[in-house]
Amino acid sequence: MARSWTRRGEWIETALPAEAAAAGPELLAAAALGVPDKLARRLLHAGEVQVRGGRARLRLRPDEALGFEPLWTEEGLEALYEDDFCLVVHKPAGMPVHPDGGARRLTLANAVAAHYQMHGEACAVHHVHRLDEYTSGPVLYAKGEFARSAMDARMREKAIGRAYVAVVQGKVPPSLRVVDAPIGRDRHHKSRRRVSPGGQEALTRVELLETLAGDRASLVRLTLETGRTHQIRVHMAHAGHPLIGDVLYGGPPDALNRQALHGERLEFVHPFSGERIEAADPLPDDMRSLLNRLT
Repeated sequence: MARSWTRRGEWIETALPAEAAAAGPELLAAAALGVPDKLARRLLHAGEVQVRGGRARLRLRPDEALGFEPLWTEEGLEALYEDDFCLVVHKPAGMPVHPDGGARRLTLANAVAAHYQMHGEACAVHHVHRLDEYTSGPVLYAKGEFARSAMDARMREKAIGRAYVAVVQGKVPPSLRVVDAPIGRDRHHKSRRRVSPGGQEALTRVELLETLAGDRASLVRLTLETGRTHQIRVHMAHAGHPLIGDVLYGGPPDALNRQALHGERLEFVHPFSGERIEAADPLPDDMRSLLNRLT
């Protein structure tokens, strides 16, 4: 059963499970609410867990520095899902998720910081996963230490579902369902990755959706079991079907001016309520235009 809560400034107030209410001690109450033991003990020591009757108040959202300079975008930030613990936003192609230490430029982290600032959210900007600069799609952010700890753990456990759609070169056979091949760095090109026996485990599931342009291209859905750098791009090129526009991995150049890859859906279990959340991200205009040209 999903758990609901009320935000009261920096505090979260919620009903306790019956067994926790009967137990009494605040530490047991915090544990029953899914707060990790280390964080629960720190909250208890600081007086930030309060139990009254069948309800608990926890200071799970103390004010934090944003960590990134708030910068506004002309188009604005598109939030696909948001509550007191999580934010899912659409990342447009061509925008990095975070600064890389080079020239000053707008990143998704700056735009999220501006979004938090505008809505009075005093919490650190923390992405749970990343997308390549020229891949569009949803990116998940965790608000506060409790959500960060829970969502980072679920990412490590591969418990966050990510589905992508891509337009690739050639006719993908329906029999191509899985690409299971380790990925490592390419010693001859610092920006590239490659399938390598000594690389990290990587598995991508493939579903053919449609063949296009007289079998010269295919629309596929891809789901990740792992999250290696450039995983989809490397695996599809390895399978003989590089992404349209992905010249780094042998794909044909295209007016799209980026790899034809978009994150269409993100699924995760909410860190506090336990509810399953699904955030869908519609296909962007440039990908729609590509499909129109190929059909």
